[in-house]
Amino acid sequence: MRLLMVAPPGAGKGTQAKLLSAHYGIVHLSSGDLFRREVAAGTDLGRRASEYLLRGDLVPDDLVIEMLTQPVLAAAAKGGYVLDGFPRSLGQAEEAYRVATQVSGVELQSVVHLIVPRKELLRRMRARAAQEGRTDDNEATVEHRLDVYDSETEPMLGFYAGRGLVVDVDGYQPVEAVFDDTVKAVDALRPGLR
Repeated sequence: MRLLMVAPPGAGKGTQAKLLSAHYGIVHLSSGDLFRREVAAGTDLGRRASEYLLRGDLVPDDLVIEMLTQPVLAAAAKGGYVLDGFPRSLGQAEEAYRVATQVSGVELQSVVHLIVPRKELLRRMRARAAQEGRTDDNEATVEHRLDVYDSETEPMLGFYAGRGLVVDVDGYQPVEAVFDDTVKAVDALRPGLR
């Protein structure tokens, strides 16, 4: 099974991706976590990505694809993946689709779109910043990241909807309810995906 989580920052896509990974026995690939590891390790890729992450901007497509290509191929070979944080723009979605059409067994099978009101997203990210001390969750960066999502990420949903892959899930409910609704929607969209 090959899934993509699409949601604004703070919607809970990382939480849901972990639950889906365990439920379906697939690999959870978080581009944010991978980039933060690269930055912390001081790698060349991490240094090139860090300035974008600190501003809350999208990391350029070439860096994201460089970082994720091998993990996606490896996960697909092991039964699947749930992507969390990539693609984040229409350009990335189109490039990922182009690459996936050249390699059998890596193309997305379902796109889970979590819907949460902006006011709740702001509340969640403030709480997360206080709990986890995440420097990429300061007030100005949070607002900017939500604006970037609205302008860059949300438009790619049409690209996936045109392929019949998108399932909308109400993310403004308890974690367990979001998970249950997501599993029902994915299973209904693609019966027998495994």
